[in-house]
Amino acid sequence: MSTIKDKDLAAFMEAVIARNPGEPEFHQAVQEVAMDIVPYIKDNKRMQEMRILERMTEPDRIVSFRVVWQDDAGKIQVNRGYRVQQNNAIGPYKGGIRFHPTVTQSVLKFLAFEQVFKNSLTGLPLGGGKGGADFDPKGKSDAEIMRFCQAFMTELSKYIGQFTDVPAGDIGVGGREVGYMFGQFKRLKDTFEGVLTGKGIEFGGSRIRPEATGYGVVYMMEAMLDRIGEKLDGKVCLVSGSGNVAQFCAEKLLDLGAKVVSMSDSSGTVYKEDGLSRDDLQWIMDLKNERGGRLSEAEKGIGAKFYKGNRPWALPGELAFPCATQNEIEEADARALVKTGCRGISEGANMPSTPEAIDIIREAGIMHAPSKAANAGGVAVSGLEMSQNSLRMSWSREEVDEHLKKIILNIHTQCVDKGGCDHDVNRIDYFKGANIAGFDKVANAMLAYGAV
Repeated sequence: MSTIKDKDLAAFMEAVIARNPGEPEFHQAVQEVAMDIVPYIKDNKRMQEMRILERMTEPDRIVSFRVVWQDDAGKIQVNRGYRVQQNNAIGPYKGGIRFHPTVTQSVLKFLAFEQVFKNSLTGLPLGGGKGGADFDPKGKSDAEIMRFCQAFMTELSKYIGQFTDVPAGDIGVGGREVGYMFGQFKRLKDTFEGVLTGKGIEFGGSRIRPEATGYGVVYMMEAMLDRIGEKLDGKVCLVSGSGNVAQFCAEKLLDLGAKVVSMSDSSGTVYKEDGLSRDDLQWIMDLKNERGGRLSEAEKGIGAKFYKGNRPWALPGELAFPCATQNEIEEADARALVKTGCRGISEGANMPSTPEAIDIIREAGIMHAPSKAANAGGVAVSGLEMSQNSLRMSWSREEVDEHLKKIILNIHTQCVDKGGCDHDVNRIDYFKGANIAGFDKVANAMLAYGAV
C-alpha cells in the first residue's frame, strides 16, 4: 500500500493491521476510507470517544461454516462458506454472495466493509454484509450446482431473513444460483419472503436487476460530465472486463452515443478504434454468456485487434470504466491513463484501483468516482426489489430505471457536497465525498444507539 504520511492515520492503520493479520484486501479497503475519515473526525470528540470508525471496521459477526455436497460421480466434496455481517446501523445487512475459488475471509471483509458505505450512499435503509464460498461453478453440471446451493443455503438460512440479512448474487452467483438457494430457503422455512434479491421475475424479482450495476456506472459518469457542462455523446471510452457489469456498461454507453473501443478478460484486451457496434457487443455477450469463450476469438469473430495479456489502460481514450476485478488499475496503469489524456474514471468493479494508482489519479486531477459510489446501482435495484416484495407489487422496467437513475444522481450530489477541494473550488474529490457522505449517515445512527 502507499506510504501513509498522516500520523493519526498511520497509527489507526497499524492497529487495524495488528487486529486483522494476513488480510491485505481488508487493510486496503479500510485505508481507502480512513484516509478521508480520520482527518474528517479529528475535531469531533464525540465520534472519537465513541470510537465510531474503530467499531465500523469490526464486523458485527462473521459466520464460517462447512458445506458438504455430492458431485455427479458420487464423491463427497467439502467447501467453506461464509457470511460477514458488517454493520446494520441503518437497516438489515445487504450484500451479495460470491462463489469463486479465491473467496477468503479477507476478501469478504473488504467487500462487506465497502458495502456499508455503498448502501448508505443509496439513501435506502440497508446495512452492509457479504458472503460466499470457495466453490468454483465453472466446469460443474447443473445438478452439482443445485446440490451445492442447497447445501450452502441449509446452513446460511439460520442467519438470514427479510428483516435481518438479505443476500444477493455476485461473481459466480447469477439467477440460476439465486433460484436454487431461494427454493431451498422456502423449503426449509415454509415461508415466502424476500430473503434474497436477484430472483427471477416469476417469483419476486425486479426488472433491470442484471443491468443495474453497469447502467449505474454510466449514469455516474454522465452526472460527472454534466457538472462540467459536457455529454457522453461522442466520447471515446475504455471498458475493462466482459462479464455482466462490463456488458451492460458498454450497452448503456452505446445507448448514450459514446464510442466503446475496448473490452477485456483474463486472456487480454480487444480493441476496435472505430468503436464496437451493437452487433459486436452482442457477439461478445453470446461468446461469454452462452459459449464460455475467450476474447482472443474476437479477432476473427468481429475483426477487432487482440492484445494478449494486456489491460486496456494504455490505449487512447477519454473515459475509463474498470469493470473487471479488484486492483486492475495499478501504478503503471494510472500513469498510462494520465499520459493518454484520460479525463474521467467510473469504477464498475469493487476496489479496482490500488492506493498508489489513486494517488496518481488524484494528483492529475482526473474525475474519479470510486466503486462505492459508481457501482451502487446493483444494490440500489436490490433495495427496490425488497420494496416491491414488501408492497406485493412489480414495477415496470421504465419505473425501475427511473428510480435507479435518481438514486445515482443523488449519490453524485452527496459526493459533490462533501468532496470539495480546499485548493481548487472547481474540483471535486469524489473519493473524499463518497467516503464522508457514506460515513456520516451510519456514524450518526451508531451515535444515537450508544455503546452497542
